[in-house]
Amino acid sequence: MKSSTSFIAALLLFLAAGIASAQTSEEHINLDTPTGSIAGTLQLPAALEGKPRVALIIAGSGPTDRDGNNPLIPGRNDSLRMLAMALAEEGIATLRYDKRGVGASLPAGPTESELRFENYVDDAAAWVARLKADPRFGPVAVIGHSEGSLIGMLAAQQAGAAAFVSIAGIADGPSTVLRKQLAGKLPPELDKESERILASLEKGTTVDQVPPALLTLYRPSVQPYMISWFKYVPSECIAALTMPVLIVQGNTDIQVAVAQANGLYRAKPDATLAIIPGMNHIFKHVRADPALQAAAYSDPSLPVSPLLVKAVSDFLKKVD
Repeated sequence: MKSSTSFIAALLLFLAAGIASAQTSEEHINLDTPTGSIAGTLQLPAALEGKPRVALIIAGSGPTDRDGNNPLIPGRNDSLRMLAMALAEEGIATLRYDKRGVGASLPAGPTESELRFENYVDDAAAWVARLKADPRFGPVAVIGHSEGSLIGMLAAQQAGAAAFVSIAGIADGPSTVLRKQLAGKLPPELDKESERILASLEKGTTVDQVPPALLTLYRPSVQPYMISWFKYVPSECIAALTMPVLIVQGNTDIQVAVAQANGLYRAKPDATLAIIPGMNHIFKHVRADPALQAAAYSDPSLPVSPLLVKAVSDFLKKVD
């Protein structure tokens, strides 16, 4: 019975994938930069009627690729790819890409000591400009996930996007979030050293003396990037946006709390706020149980939340 059930489940997944592929199509494109090519994937509705809306999807932190997968985590979750396919089925085109230094864009990545947060912002803004210049598309929006939310805010304003969507974005400044994450987890002496280093980086000054136990976090080669990142407070950045904004947050996300979405909404009260019940950080409906959450990050059979797809597609379809 177990093998029969597994076969049926696999068959249903295969049929679902076949239906989805029939309703959407993919086109691989590259963005040329002075330091190398950045690889992207256009997800297109099966029939391009008129000039469909298009959205740039920006992945979260670390080596997360254009499909939402992280090589440091076993398996795949395909969250961003699934979101792109679902939006294409709603008639909305999307472009997702491997950030410089990630996946197929690995050669475009500078050394760690040369990387700055603004590199990611400028790349996203260049993609928006590319989409705005493409005669196939209508209004261009930006969708930023997790750390990609802050990148997206800045890029959307810089490039003049028609709308912005934040999914699981933080409201607090990155250094504030880091302090909260470290609170109570370090011995007193290391906690004191961590605060000394954080305070210096917030002022724009690198630190030469880093305790060995903190080198992974504050190694000299990553400090310039942290300084460039710490300059931006998402709640301040979103308040400055002049286009329509949607803020989306799942209430079983164990990485980013609903309080962060509420903080963004307080900063941008004319935005639309959508709290998705039962949705976790990678858009899947999973209870807030650590074991279930961990398993979800390696399970591509879990679909993305239809409530998320509806919230984003309904919002984007109103954008002019």
